Amino acid sequence: MTTTPLIATRQGAIATLQFNRPEAMNALDVATAQALLAAVQDIAQDSGVRAVLLKGAGRAFVAGGDLSLLAADPVQGAKALLGPLHEALLLLQNLNAPVIAQVHGAAAGAGLSLMLMCDFVLAAEGSKFNLAYINLGTSCDVGASWALPRLVGLRQALEIAMLGETFGADEALRLGLVNRVLPAAELEAAAQAFAERLASGPTLTYSQMRRLL
Repeated sequence: MTTTPLIATRQGAIATLQFNRPEAMNALDVATAQALLAAVQDIAQDSGVRAVLLKGAGRAFVAGGDLSLLAADPVQGAKALLGPLHEALLLLQNLNAPVIAQVHGAAAGAGLSLMLMCDFVLAAEGSKFNLAYINLGTSCDVGASWALPRLVGLRQALEIAMLGETFGADEALRLGLVNRVLPAAELEAAAQAFAERLASGPTLTYSQMRRLL
């Protein structure tokens, strides 16, 4: 069992945040949400960070929220989880540094929502995506209701959200949910190179371009 739910590292101007609950496919629990918030708060105070890379340990990017938490106490569990998650998301959105998601395995529920809110997504072949909320009888969170229709259009967003079907990386690329699909063995290096390219560019121009778009 892992003891650190999120590993934050810095290599040059790139901050990497790795979800680290591989035994749970990185399902988001309260400790992970709080760790993410703390890490993003640190990044927001560091003007030397020029790109942020999100990724997951083990077999998945993030396979949604921790359902055992929500089953035990749906209302308080959701508040405890979503409060820090949403605060972290707002900070990520307001960074000058662009945010890249490096996705493999599963990106579902809150994990897919988090991916949608990133500026760029590089996905491994064989990755699977499912918004999943409808299967739990709940509406979406973590920004998905805003991001999804902006990325794919309203009708396609309704189909993804209301049918709750799983789709693969090629379909995600066709829909415009990811920027690139790569062989799994090449994903790590490609994501790092992508982050390095952004980190070497005009950060303030990126931030203004991002806000305008």
